[in-house]
Amino acid sequence: MKDFRKLQVWEKAHQLALALYQVTASFPRDETYGLVSQIRRAAASIPSNIAEGCGRDGDPELSRFCTIARGSASELEYQLLLARDLKLIQLNDYEQLSQQTIEIKRMLTVLVQKLTADR
Repeated sequence: MKDFRKLQVWEKAHQLALALYQVTASFPRDETYGLVSQIRRAAASIPSNIAEGCGRDGDPELSRFCTIARGSASELEYQLLLARDLKLIQLNDYEQLSQQTIEIKRMLTVLVQKLTADR
C-alpha cells in the first residue's frame, strides 16, 4: 500500500480538481446538473482513482486505477473544450486548465509504464 499524498501526479490532480470547482462555480445555473456536474465528477475522479489504486494490493492494481484516472482526464479534456466552445469558460482559463490536464495524462502514462516495467 502506497501513500497517494506522496505522488506528485496525485497532488497535481487534486489541485486541478480544486481549480475546476472554483471555475465551474461561475457557470450558468442551468448547467448545474449538466456540464458543471460532469466536469466536477471527471476532475474528482482523477485523484480519487489514484488514491484508490494506492490503497489496493500491489502495482498491477495501482496501474489499473491510474489507467482509469487517465481515462477520466481525457473525458475532462473534452468537457473543457466543450465549455470553451459554449463560451462558459474564459480562453485563458481553458488554456491553463487544459494544459494541466494534459500534463497529468502524461504523468499517468509514465507512471503506468513504470509500474508495468517493474513487474
